[in-house]
Amino acid sequence: MKITAQEEYGLRCLLRLAKAESGSITLPEVAAAEGLSVPYVAKLMAVLRHAGLLESVRGRSGGYSLAKPAEEIGLGSLLLILGEPLFDEHEYCQKHAGTEAPNGVCTNKATCTLKSVWQTLESWMRRTLDQITLADLVQHESRLPELLRDRLAAAVFDEEPQLISLGISK
Repeated sequence: MKITAQEEYGLRCLLRLAKAESGSITLPEVAAAEGLSVPYVAKLMAVLRHAGLLESVRGRSGGYSLAKPAEEIGLGSLLLILGEPLFDEHEYCQKHAGTEAPNGVCTNKATCTLKSVWQTLESWMRRTLDQITLADLVQHESRLPELLRDRLAAAVFDEEPQLISLGISK
């Protein structure tokens, strides 16, 4: 799994907003705090605002704030807003059709077993990441490793039937 710059910096900007004591923070404040350019932060904030995660207020006392509680913002959904799916069936099948595939149609289209593995892992990772919220990253900073370990372990056990159906056992 690769984390893009947009995903990393977008998450850092949201964390900055979640930690803001006044509840609101300006673009220049976020940019300075994160070592980013104001235009880049503006681009990230526009993506997050369009997704309904931020509210903005214009004017001297304006700025950005979270549009919903930090407890309701899961990392899986957030990373999907800022980036791309870990596995995109259409793109994957086209990209890996085979070097001699006629018309770019995958040679294993009818019998592909890998696609279901990648789809299952994508779904599992999103749900697992969604169990970690923006609030967790802000409130539980000192005990985050233990919290993550417990949540990830719970996610693995919750997904046991799917893992077993793929022939994987604990």
